[in-house]
Amino acid sequence: MSEQVNILIVDDKPGNILVLEGILENLECNIITASSGNVALGLMLEYDFALVLLDVQMPEMDGFETATLMKGSERTKVLPIIFVTAISKEQWCIFKGYEVGAVDYLFKPIEPIVLKSKVKVFLELYEQKRLLKKQAELLEIRVKELLDLKQVNCYLENLSTLDGLTGIPNRRSFDQFIETSWKNAMREQLQLSLVMVDIDFFKDYNDNYGHLKGDDCLILVAKMLLSSIKRPIDFVARYGGEEFMAVLTNTGKQGALLVAERMKKGIEQLAITHDYSDVAAWVTVSIGVAEIIPQPTDSIMDLIKNVDQALYQAKQDGRNKICCSL
Repeated sequence: MSEQVNILIVDDKPGNILVLEGILENLECNIITASSGNVALGLMLEYDFALVLLDVQMPEMDGFETATLMKGSERTKVLPIIFVTAISKEQWCIFKGYEVGAVDYLFKPIEPIVLKSKVKVFLELYEQKRLLKKQAELLEIRVKELLDLKQVNCYLENLSTLDGLTGIPNRRSFDQFIETSWKNAMREQLQLSLVMVDIDFFKDYNDNYGHLKGDDCLILVAKMLLSSIKRPIDFVARYGGEEFMAVLTNTGKQGALLVAERMKKGIEQLAITHDYSDVAAWVTVSIGVAEIIPQPTDSIMDLIKNVDQALYQAKQDGRNKICCSL
């Protein structure tokens, strides 16, 4: 990370704070602590935080009250909260936490590996948002410097090829890229593969966790998919909603399946909690794979239809699966 980011630990018991600090001490972050909800709210006015680890049971102002006040403030309303607690795991208690803005629950005694993996995800997400903000600021400065109308139009054209949420290429970019790749594959008689990825039960995720957390999920998934392709000639785009498409040039079925498996495992390793999925306790994906050596009688739509059918089969087989077209 370019700069250390802040994490806030809120707990009225010094011993609990020491335990959490010990678990997180090797992460690239600056840990700030608060012994009460009131102190925590004051620190949030002074510092920017990537994440808050918030105890539920505290005197005067408990964790639920603290989270409610955070969500009422413009400065802290989107700040991720993980409740760290030893109280009941009953559904009503968990639901109350999510209602006041929690992104996750961790129950004591804390599993260090679980805590560190979840914190790492939010540190990476915060860093990505910070980088995007810096890029947006630089782009804004650049736009102001553009006096020539043609330059401005070229700049806007470039922006129109990227997905506004995830920052990866959008459907328009995909259409342009697949057309170029198809022509090249037909001319050189090369294999061309598509990998279509769909987030399992994403509507349930959005409906229960809210659209802001849904957006965060899409950003994390997009970043992971982008990191799963290793060659500069390959391409990943947001195809629509919770669907993504990868174009793998000069790659056959076996190579595409390897990439698909890397994508699937990478998403699972993000460990994004999904209590409303029927296949796992975390976010998973279903993937379709199709490949072709284009002939004059073939079309791009044939390949897209095949990969879409493979994805459909993966869903029919129970989701969290990879299926390949025949």
